[in-house]
Amino acid sequence: MNKNSSRFYGALLCGGITVVIIVFLIGIFQKNYWALAIPVMLGFLSVLSLGFWVGWTILTIKIDVPTAEETQETKNNN
Repeated sequence: MNKNSSRFYGALLCGGITVVIIVFLIGIFQKNYWALAIPVMLGFLSVLSLGFWVGWTILTIKIDVPTAEETQETKNNN
């Protein structure tokens, strides 16, 4: 990825967020319930998803228990 494509994606992200902000503000000024309900729901689901991912990572991590030989080598080196 070169410098120009990074700038393009940055501009694309800023433009997309600007559109979302405008739509959100229009919904707020029209006193639309969904203008608040949808972002709150998405934020809440994002936090829950992040918590699930952390839990899944902890649950599925593989830990190698050192053998007696490795433990003995560590003691001898210290």
